Amino acid sequence: MKKKISIGIIILLLGFLLGGISFYILGRISGPSRPALSVSPKVPSQILETSKAFSEIANAISPAVVNISTTKVVKRDVPSFFEDPFFNFFDPFHEFGTPKKWKEQSLGSGVIVSGDGYIITNNHVVEQSEEIKVILYDNRSFKGKVVGADSKTDIAVVKINAKDLPTAPWADSDNLQVGEFVLAIGNPFGLSHTVTMGIISAVGRVSVGITDYEDFIQTDAAINPGNSGGPLVNIKGEVIGINTAIFSKTGGYQGIGFAVPSSLARSVMDQLVKHGKVTRGWLGVSIQRLTPELSQKFGLKDSNGALVGDIVKGSPAEKAGIMRGDIILEYNGKKVTDADSLRNTVAQSKAGSQVAVKVLRGGKEYNLNAMIAEYPKEIGETSPELSHEDKQKEALAGLEVIELTKEIAQQLGLSRDEKGVVIIRVEPGSAAEEARLKKGDIIQEIDNKKINTINDFNKIASGIKPGGTVLLFINRGGQRFYAVIRAS
Repeated sequence: MKKKISIGIIILLLGFLLGGISFYILGRISGPSRPALSVSPKVPSQILETSKAFSEIANAISPAVVNISTTKVVKRDVPSFFEDPFFNFFDPFHEFGTPKKWKEQSLGSGVIVSGDGYIITNNHVVEQSEEIKVILYDNRSFKGKVVGADSKTDIAVVKINAKDLPTAPWADSDNLQVGEFVLAIGNPFGLSHTVTMGIISAVGRVSVGITDYEDFIQTDAAINPGNSGGPLVNIKGEVIGINTAIFSKTGGYQGIGFAVPSSLARSVMDQLVKHGKVTRGWLGVSIQRLTPELSQKFGLKDSNGALVGDIVKGSPAEKAGIMRGDIILEYNGKKVTDADSLRNTVAQSKAGSQVAVKVLRGGKEYNLNAMIAEYPKEIGETSPELSHEDKQKEALAGLEVIELTKEIAQQLGLSRDEKGVVIIRVEPGSAAEEARLKKGDIIQEIDNKKINTINDFNKIASGIKPGGTVLLFINRGGQRFYAVIRAS
């Protein structure tokens, strides 16, 4: 037994000895241990140059971006029931009979466009403000004065008493391409000279519901409250647009921002500086979009162009020979893609200038010339209540109509000689509601056949095949347009 134990101990000692010798030999071969080295990634020179380029753009344009803070006094009259002495129990020291006032402050941005102190911004930044404070990149502060403002494009020009200021160069926004890199610079939430990067997501955005004349650049560069009036610049450091609005359900950035293109902003700015107001061109036509249904009714293969719904008497359009039902295909040599783009183009035309207009009429193209006039003052619309016993119910899907009498025409603010039938009810969820017809609309034609009386309406409507589509010509408060509705 003792012999076996001795042999085991000898084997164990030999194992330790052999292990130590092996460790020593391996250590001599591999050399002393060294700490691990950190290896820097090899960044391509193009990426380094791009990063440096963006920094240079921001450094070049930032001095021309300003912080605009405005103050206005808001008044609110106290409701009469609060004058009751009973409320003295809750507020015994309140001074009844005096309106409540408070100062409301807002922040925005602007871009210096001339060395002598002209700054372009948004109208909503300075609208109704009593005090305007402009803070420059070097923290100098100036009192600003509104030179002019245009609510229809949300552009305003502010002037400060300064000289030799840094300015931002303009770019031609007409040549923009979707996917281009852009930088948005401004003062979101009061954080001055914040720079964000993105791309142009879309151009020519219309019918957004922000301004009357829309031709927005859409971008995913982060734009937040306070960015309004700041520049959207390209990779050359040129201003391609003025940041105006965001699409958001929370009030913060959600990846969709809109900027007024530089071509429109600059045109408005020049007029405001020179004249203090904006003068727009006027053709004298009521135009509307060509929906697929309207295009089909007019025998068109696509929805390009603008449909003429009405002509103002004595207008440039009437003198040029443009007629109701014409499709305007080209304006001054440029193709018309839709009614909104045509409206913007006409508005930017100079009063007194002559333009070429190509129209499609009855399948044939006609080249006409029109002399643009200055846009006249707008006329308000009326919407009185209607009542009449002689009515026709549901001759078309979801509609109730009555004959247009001289008395009703007068109530609607129209000529007593107007003819047609008046819609007195639109059934919710009906085809008429889908076509956006309204109570008070006057139907004057059905499929290009005139409607003078309720009998005309009944006769033509009775011949319409169920399930088909019908082309209506509508007069709404003096504004005329076409609509397509499904027959009942």
